[in-house]
Amino acid sequence: MNPSTTQARVIVDELVRNGVRHVVLCPGSRNAPLSFALHQAEQKGLLTVHVRIDERSGGFLALGLAKTGEPAVVTCTSGTAVANLHPAVIEAQLTNVPLIALTADRPVDLYRTGASQTINQHDVLGLQTLHMPEGADEPTTRSLICRAIAADGPSHVNVPFRPPLTPSDDAWPSPDRSGPWTATDRTSGVETRPSGLPARTLVLLGEDRPERLRKASELGWPVIAEPTAPGGLRHGSLLLNAGLPEHLRPDAVLVVGRVTLSRGQQALLAGTPVVHAVGDQAQWPDVQFTATRASTWLPEPAQLDGEWTQAWQSAVKNVSVAVDDLLDAEPWPTGLHVARDLTQAMPPGAMLFVGSSNPIRDVDYVGERRADITVHANRGAAGIDGSVSTAVGLAMNHQGPAYALMGDLTFLHDSNGLLADRLPDLTIVVLNDDGGGIFSLLEQGAPEYDRSFERIFGTPHGTDLTALCAGYRIPHSKVDDQDEFRSALARPSGLQVVEVQAKREDLRGLHQRLKSTVSNVFSR
Repeated sequence: MNPSTTQARVIVDELVRNGVRHVVLCPGSRNAPLSFALHQAEQKGLLTVHVRIDERSGGFLALGLAKTGEPAVVTCTSGTAVANLHPAVIEAQLTNVPLIALTADRPVDLYRTGASQTINQHDVLGLQTLHMPEGADEPTTRSLICRAIAADGPSHVNVPFRPPLTPSDDAWPSPDRSGPWTATDRTSGVETRPSGLPARTLVLLGEDRPERLRKASELGWPVIAEPTAPGGLRHGSLLLNAGLPEHLRPDAVLVVGRVTLSRGQQALLAGTPVVHAVGDQAQWPDVQFTATRASTWLPEPAQLDGEWTQAWQSAVKNVSVAVDDLLDAEPWPTGLHVARDLTQAMPPGAMLFVGSSNPIRDVDYVGERRADITVHANRGAAGIDGSVSTAVGLAMNHQGPAYALMGDLTFLHDSNGLLADRLPDLTIVVLNDDGGGIFSLLEQGAPEYDRSFERIFGTPHGTDLTALCAGYRIPHSKVDDQDEFRSALARPSGLQVVEVQAKREDLRGLHQRLKSTVSNVFSR
């Protein structure tokens, strides 16, 4: 047996022994030894291989598969194929997702020789690379795979292969000991300590370790959580953005994880004298440099102000009635309508992936906060790339109905995510307002910039999503009213796209009316 085939089979066998169940394979020549070994392992029923022709989409598919906490692998050939994994690795790095980039390489003696498809792949993904020695022995190979599995977040394993790259037999490695070569413990506990935070403390939850977010949501203080975090008061972010009334203002804010969605959050932090930030060592969340204390542990409340907490709950209840009344009086559909209706209509046990830009903010503003659904998003770098593939990966690992909500540009940016060898039960809802609706709500969307807006920010594309989906052989439907939309959200069977067409012209005005409605609740 040739050295490349032997090493590839040991790598795949050790991945299996470490509990890896999903590998995304992007075909190429230099990673042929891994491709053959992965196919052989799949034939043995040891793991599932997902084939993708686009490395960027493949990386995000693996990211989605790994978001539940189980390591997932994406493998590709050498050269620019590796660089295409970088966006997914960045997202994984910022959100501690155990994504393993397993890249094939040319032997190092070919570096700087002009050899085809040869670049310096060491640290090319912004991670410290675990570089496999060419033809390494079994203990070395297995040990390095175990180190990649044990990493806190993503890891990069680079393997140089020398021809021959194809197998000559079907032997499979059988090490003397069972299980992983080196067993590691990837679980982590959450420490709490008594603190001097005042009774009127408000908790902000963002992107962080799930166990820490869950514990923080149960401390007893009022919680404003971004959609991907557990718990939280409905319309909490909307209250902050509309202007928090004086009787609800906290004496301190506890920030757990990265909060990135709301300018109201940042205004609150800037105006509160005590800010306790909780995050990993030397990486505590503090965008505006307002933190008065940072820790890796959660502070326990010395006391709670029950009257103040009740005031928050009453405020949210009153705001909820006013917001629903406003949306019911507005023509359907807008992004706010779709976010509210989708989060209300999903069956128990459902999973929702939300794209960046307006959809995640719409869910944050008006979405139903439900303990019986899970919400995911790529909020590490908050990009729109790879969203279809991430949603597909999440749906493959979810034991229940799965949904995704994204805008038209986000959907188009990763339309290659629809090109797959196997697809899960997933309904992708696309809010199509023919361009960049998010910019309507920012400074550049003000009336004084109308002359340039559509050309450089609105960017209407006019794409026919019906024809695009037909090209990928993906079922597509276009809904025109609320009842039709809710009917389209029946339990998914296969992958389907539900398109809701909306207009951007009055988006800025709608959000102004929304904030005015909330402000009026407290001025009566």
